[in-house]
Amino acid sequence: MSPDAARSVSRPRGATGPEIRQRLEHERASRLTQLAAIEEERHEAPRDLMVAQQSAIHRVLTEIEAAFARLERGAYGLCEGCARPVPDERLEILPYARCCVACQRRTV
Repeated sequence: MSPDAARSVSRPRGATGPEIRQRLEHERASRLTQLAAIEEERHEAPRDLMVAQQSAIHRVLTEIEAAFARLERGAYGLCEGCARPVPDERLEILPYARCCVACQRRTV
């Protein structure tokens, strides 16, 4: 299979590379905004809650960066567990998803 063919197979139906990139950039911007809001409220919330929220957001940011890398190498939209396409509906909700739901359940 040619690299171009692999890229077209691994993208959600109807989504182009620029559209996927835009979704991921939106997700990243949203998380960075959340981090800024947490920082602004640092004196008003319990420290352990803030640390947990920041940690969760940083994990998602790491997943978003990994999704950008998968997009660049033509593997975006393919499950890392079973190599089948991740359903479009899942990628609409979590554009940085690494796995299909079945494989995700196995890793938890």
